Amino acid sequence: MRRPVGPVPTRMGSQMNRMLKTLFAACLALVPGVALAQDAAPTPTLDSGNTAWLLTSTALVLFMTIPGLALFYGGMVRKLNVLTMAMQSFAIAALVSVLWVVVGFSLAFGPGNAYVGDLSRAFLSGLEVGSLSGTIPESVFITFQMTFAIITPALITGAFADRMKFSALLLFTALWSLIVYSPVCHWVWGGGFLMQQGHAVLDYAGGTVVHINAGVAGLVAAIILGKRKGYGTSDMKPHNLVLSLIGAAMLWVGWFGFNAGSAVAADGRAGMAMLVTQVAAATATLAWVFVEWGVKGKPSVLGAVSGAVAGLVAITPAAGFVGVDGALGIGVAAGIICYFASTTLKHALKYDDSLDVWGVHGVGGIVGAILTGVFAKAAIGGTAGALEGNIGQVWTQLWGILATVVWSGVATAIILYVVKAITGLRVDEDAERDGLDLALHGESIQ
Repeated sequence: MRRPVGPVPTRMGSQMNRMLKTLFAACLALVPGVALAQDAAPTPTLDSGNTAWLLTSTALVLFMTIPGLALFYGGMVRKLNVLTMAMQSFAIAALVSVLWVVVGFSLAFGPGNAYVGDLSRAFLSGLEVGSLSGTIPESVFITFQMTFAIITPALITGAFADRMKFSALLLFTALWSLIVYSPVCHWVWGGGFLMQQGHAVLDYAGGTVVHINAGVAGLVAAIILGKRKGYGTSDMKPHNLVLSLIGAAMLWVGWFGFNAGSAVAADGRAGMAMLVTQVAAATATLAWVFVEWGVKGKPSVLGAVSGAVAGLVAITPAAGFVGVDGALGIGVAAGIICYFASTTLKHALKYDDSLDVWGVHGVGGIVGAILTGVFAKAAIGGTAGALEGNIGQVWTQLWGILATVVWSGVATAIILYVVKAITGLRVDEDAERDGLDLALHGESIQ
């Protein structure tokens, strides 16, 4: 009898095919960078190292505002107003935190359109314990970005120090955070028009979003409110530069969270961002001190701390894109240019930017943004700058600066006039003369 053919050989062949496919897949899995076409993209998983670094960075950035900025600004005003300056930073931290979770985060990072996010993430809709943003919990990313939203309006307060009502400050901060900060954040980091493929503005940690934005708003506010009573006299001198030095030191340390934290990972790029941050801050400190020494004959403590902050501001947009050579160049430029912007330019144009928010943050942010387009290295951040043949990146940076300056300037002016109509902007002459601590808060430093 003949042996049946068909079924038995077919089953054997099918089993053999499956074995060969399995063996082939196993071999491919051993080759780095090779994946089977039918395999799905890997599901993001939480990275505990990245999470730990972002938790630390978040605390460092909040530390920059309270107590860092509160002390930095508090030491530079008259003794009669030191509590007011500290209170402004503290109150802004509380107010913006609430606004951020209610609607600010959604306007900044919601899908929306090219100009602003939508309300789909209002009240942090959709957030769960296990929600991830890349390899970190989304809750950590939200809080990290919240600390940026806090410090930006807090920086503005230095421009109108000694003369704004507390009620006006709160209303202005609320409106400005939602109308100015969140949209600009969306433009640069949330999928907006300044992130267009091939024409993306390089802003690693907030040169445009934070510093140019705040600097322009500060200049507009200083002009609209007018000069302080007694501006230009010895009565306006800082009352305690030790406080300012301590505050500046806290800002310097906290800035590592600001810049290196913006890598959103504990990796080599974060390490490079940390290194160039330190180099630029140190270089700008020396540049400011030596220029001031040559011009005025003495190097001042106020000059040293101002130079350090100028360097930190200028390296912020560049931190994840440039090397040490870029950091040195940016530091020198920031120290020198911001010195003259805070002295010669301010005196020539006769505006009263009390604590040089425009001269340090606005001008420093612009210097840093432009030089990011010059010194950027493809090997570090994936985008070449002018020195590597991509001169177009400088024009892209200028476009980002222009968009931020125009929107921040116009919107800030409108907001200030709205606030003026509702609450008034400025305290009366008696309160300004006698100090805002007693007049606004019923307290004083003896």
